[in-house]
Formats: sequence, structure tokens, C-alpha cells
Amino acid sequence: MIRRVLSRAAALTGLAIALGLGLATAVLAASPSPSGEVGGDPRSPGQGPGLMGDPAFAILAVVGIGLIATVATLAYVKLTGGRRS
Repeated sequence: MIRRVLSRAAALTGLAIALGLGLATAVLAASPSPSGEVGGDPRSPGQGPGLMGDPAFAILAVVGIGLIATVATLAYVKLTGGRRS
């Protein structure tokens, strides 16, 4: 039972790594040539640098990833029999 769970976990981990590498190779970088804009911060025209994106979403994403990791760890411990004396 434990070997089956571990082999499935290893297979899923390998699949996740392969998918991650496959997606990483598909990403294209920005052009190295300079843009036509003259100076300044292109992210916020007419203003200095400021917050980019949505900070509330970033905080919720980090908390969500932590919760997913906690649940996955507890499920793994439960499936593999927990602590042994």
C-alpha cells in the first residue's frame, strides 16, 4: 500500500516537473531592443514608481498556497500512516 502511494506520488511529481519545464520553454522573453518611449517609468505614465498589480490578490495567493501545502502535507501523513513508534 505504501509503495503504491509513494510510486504514484513520484509519478505525479515527475509529471509536474515535466509540465513545468515544458511550459517554461514556451515562454518568450521581452524584446531586448529599447522602446520608443523617452525616459521615465513606463508602468505609470507621468508619475513615479508605485505599487504594481493588486497587493490584496498577492497576499491572498500566498495564504492560499500555504493552506494548500498544509492540507497536502496532512493528507500525505494520513495516507502513509502518520508517526510510528
